[in-house]
Amino acid sequence: MKKDVLVIGAGASGLMCAIEAAKRGRKVIVIDHANKVGKKILMSGGGRCNFTNYYVEPARFLSQNPHFCKSALNRYTQWDFVALVDKYQLQYHEKTLGQLFCNGKSSEIIEILLSECKKYAVEIELNTEIDAIEELKSNEKKLTERFKIKTSAQGYIVESLVIATGGLSIPTMGATGLGYQIAKDFGIRVLPTSAALVPFVLSEKDKKRYATLSGISVFVEVECRNQSFRENILFTHRGLSGPAMLQISSFWQLGDILHINLVPDAPELAAYLVQGQHKNGSIKLKTLLEELLPKRLLNVFLNETMLNSNIAELATNNLLEVANILQNWQIRPCSTEGYRTAEVTKGGVHCDELSSKTFESKKVKGLYFIGEVIDVTGWLGGYNFQWAWASGWAAGQIV
Repeated sequence: MKKDVLVIGAGASGLMCAIEAAKRGRKVIVIDHANKVGKKILMSGGGRCNFTNYYVEPARFLSQNPHFCKSALNRYTQWDFVALVDKYQLQYHEKTLGQLFCNGKSSEIIEILLSECKKYAVEIELNTEIDAIEELKSNEKKLTERFKIKTSAQGYIVESLVIATGGLSIPTMGATGLGYQIAKDFGIRVLPTSAALVPFVLSEKDKKRYATLSGISVFVEVECRNQSFRENILFTHRGLSGPAMLQISSFWQLGDILHINLVPDAPELAAYLVQGQHKNGSIKLKTLLEELLPKRLLNVFLNETMLNSNIAELATNNLLEVANILQNWQIRPCSTEGYRTAEVTKGGVHCDELSSKTFESKKVKGLYFIGEVIDVTGWLGGYNFQWAWASGWAAGQIV
């Protein structure tokens, strides 16, 4: 069967690319091995899909080529995607830090994309495996015939082949390394990959020490490798999670220490405690601190004798020590939870191998890579979806 464009991957970037290509009158088919489109869309944002962010800027994306993402993000902005959801009267809200979520379910985003696919006659083939991809030799192909793709259903001859297979994160949702393998088969460089936006696992010793804190969430500032975030941390039975930990995990490397300020909104904590000592010396230290932190957490970080002491009984050095313990907690995770729970994959197809305007391979005419399979990783908060929309849109203008 002949098609103009074949997209491998029915996720956010793949569907966006297919829609845009079909708008131009191209005959487009999307192939996916899954039984549903957009599985990661469906599970994202706790089932409400954090579909973009009000404050998208290139600095919030990680890549070995930090300039690569600029062209697509400038040409298809968060406001363009907001206009699309507004057209379908989707109800949404800003949660925190510019993050936009559906008021209803993530499936509403899928419904919008499928409506656009139907409108422009995009074909979607699910439960279909890619068996082989072959670039036609110059003496075999016409100008509109560049690739022969064999699937578990049938064969296709196409002019443009788009790889929108995503990364390795959450294999239970069907994630595979197919996109990376396709790139390597065509001689395209692929950077090492790792789990990103992922919880940390602590050593057995630290798990035991912080076991009673499981379920507690507090607002912190975390720093690693000269990058810091001020968001919530969540103690779990395995280690540390929550937005602050997911954010910093993209920068953390094995062996690194995390520097965590448990009271970031009280920069002069020591002075606050000394002031309390002068105001009311009979007040217990724990009474002052429980205004700032949960009791369970204080019981783990500070000894019982000190907590139950009247603040007048404590020397200034004691109060300085308390402030240091709470505002300069240092901990070395032993690992992350890996791809099993990672929201995205860091690394992937080297940006220098692709055109930043069209996403076409510089080596293989008619071969395109978009979305998470590329070495562009956004912060937590809708940035990775915006990258999917933008890269898919940009490729869709040319494939």
